[in-house]
Amino acid sequence: MANSVITLARRFLLSKTSDGFLSFIAWVSVVGVALGVLALVVVTSVINGFEGELIRVITGMNGDVLLYSRADPVRDPAVIETKIRKAVPEVRAITASFIAELMVSGPDGVSGAIVEGFDSNTLGAVTEIPRKVILGRLAEAPDEVTLGSALAERLGATEGSVVRLIFPFTGSSDAGDQGSLGSPKATDMRVVGIIKMGMYEYDSKYLFTPLWQVQRFLEQPGRVTSFKIKLAPNANSRKASDQLADAFGYPFRSKDWSQLNRNLFYAIKLEKAVIAIILTAIVLVAAFNVVSTLMMMIHDKTREIAILKAMGFQPIQSFQLFCLIGLGMGFVGTAFGIVFGLLINVVLEKTHWIDLPPDIYYIGFLPVVVHWREVGLIALTAMLISFLATVYPAWKVSRRSPLEGLRYE
Repeated sequence: MANSVITLARRFLLSKTSDGFLSFIAWVSVVGVALGVLALVVVTSVINGFEGELIRVITGMNGDVLLYSRADPVRDPAVIETKIRKAVPEVRAITASFIAELMVSGPDGVSGAIVEGFDSNTLGAVTEIPRKVILGRLAEAPDEVTLGSALAERLGATEGSVVRLIFPFTGSSDAGDQGSLGSPKATDMRVVGIIKMGMYEYDSKYLFTPLWQVQRFLEQPGRVTSFKIKLAPNANSRKASDQLADAFGYPFRSKDWSQLNRNLFYAIKLEKAVIAIILTAIVLVAAFNVVSTLMMMIHDKTREIAILKAMGFQPIQSFQLFCLIGLGMGFVGTAFGIVFGLLINVVLEKTHWIDLPPDIYYIGFLPVVVHWREVGLIALTAMLISFLATVYPAWKVSRRSPLEGLRYE
């Protein structure tokens, strides 16, 4: 009996004789479902990719957790690193750095910037910075500097150019230390490399030079301002940040990668939810098309349905028949939507043919990451909406008497 219901559903849906127009309307409903599913798959994948790319760049620049001083640079970094490892057993690597704000002038302009003095022995174990050099190399000798790509473009600098670093103050504010807080100092440095992290905020502001050089120039021997921390895989970075906050008091503060750009990630999640709701409306509109298609089919097949009922076709079978027709349209639309959505994702991922202004969107291309759980949820939602759209027409036809269909025949 189930086979007979399936056969009838296929004949009703794929009729090519007098009901060709009805079949056309059915395919329009299928296309509507497919477009809604396709839009959901592509948009959610793009938002996932955007979020994933930001996470990759942020952790590639700062590690999983950043511990920094909110006051003066701190002494004895080795002692602090030991305390970090004791407070967070999941720590795999630590690199100390000295970060300071300055002005930098080049052949074609002047810009505010941030200089990061790095420890070349540990930098690569925590960050991706050494692997993001696109021209030349990382600075390692006296009076050498490596620039972010957007900063270099703004200054008109390239490998071999000379730029001037202007620090607004040098020395220490501690009593008894040499140096006068507030006295500016400038030095010329040669550009030996260009770095592109992939995030405009970093590429337009940062320049890199060895830690000892920043310490010497700012008259802060042996001091650092921050510690970048790499955790074990699958470690909870937020928990590690809280553990460091408990272990270190003022002037230290700790942030994991999500806290470094908390507002941005919150905006992405909110945008993802809102867009998903809006695009689901497309599937709902397609569901109304399914309802109208079924109602037209019921009206067009009145005589056939009445004859089937007169021959013993049960009401539950009538209900199953039109539920199956509606679910068939929903399934075909969902399948086409997912397949073509995934194909578009592959094209976007391989070609990066859509460019974005990086100063507005942080990154310069449209990234794509497919989460299969979300794809499954989209498919399940589309099928559920399609099923709910069939309930009323199927229930309506199941309650109709065969005499109604034959009365005027």
